[in-house]
Amino acid sequence: MSTLGTVTARARAPVFDPKAWLVTPALVALVALFVYPFAYGVALSLSSADGGGIWSNYAKFFTDTTMWPTIVVTLKLAVPATLINVLGALPVAFALRRHSPYQKIVTTLLVVPVTLGTVLIADGMLTYFGPNGWFPQVLHGLHLYSDEVRLTHNYWGVLISLVISGFPFAFLLVLSYVTGIDPTLARAAATLGASPWEQFRHIYLPLLAPGLTMAACLSFVQAFSVFPSAILLGAPAGPTRVVSIAAYEAAFENYDYPMASAIAIVMGFVQLLIVAGMLTLRRAFYSGPTTGGKG
Repeated sequence: MSTLGTVTARARAPVFDPKAWLVTPALVALVALFVYPFAYGVALSLSSADGGGIWSNYAKFFTDTTMWPTIVVTLKLAVPATLINVLGALPVAFALRRHSPYQKIVTTLLVVPVTLGTVLIADGMLTYFGPNGWFPQVLHGLHLYSDEVRLTHNYWGVLISLVISGFPFAFLLVLSYVTGIDPTLARAAATLGASPWEQFRHIYLPLLAPGLTMAACLSFVQAFSVFPSAILLGAPAGPTRVVSIAAYEAAFENYDYPMASAIAIVMGFVQLLIVAGMLTLRRAFYSGPTTGGKG
């Protein structure tokens, strides 16, 4: 009996699958490109260039009036940009959810800014929205606005650039979720007397909540890490001095790499809090499957 039991136990023992080695390159890349740099950054942030304690960099950040307000400035840019991109992409995605002759054309036009990059977008905005750009000249030529038009080198220039560069990204995400909802659900609700608003509120919105949340999270992270636009289109020493600029100045102007690492860790922690809050808020709308499916 003992021999039979040993054979049975060996038969039930899990056999190592050689295919598991295929994930080794991905694990090595993950450790080399994310885990190690993150751990090194945390360890570096706990050291001090001036011989202070392990928390001295964080204490300096939250007590220095030139540093901690950068979080507020960044949130004032990232939150409105996220709301505009996601809420603006929703009706456009609904209008293009069905195949039509114009769907590919409109989608292509909306996706073009993704291929340009933030620097090229900023350069174009300086030419178009600058004090002597086409947009102010058109407004003055048509006598629609007589005062000076200032849409660059201030808060609005950075916000507009975040919308231009972030809207296509949010649109593609929302469109993928909208087209993944079975249209027969809305048709069935319509046969029961549901109005278009009731169909959206009771069918589309609950099923879109996970997708909208993910689109908002990714859009927020993208906007919160703004750097080139804040310098080229904003006022980096004033209204648009975002947290990434503070980290850059600490690292490459003051050569205080522990302080720069501490600012980067604070930046990541703030993003994590906002993303966690959005994921928690999603449960108020829907707690079922993540998508509605097409089947």
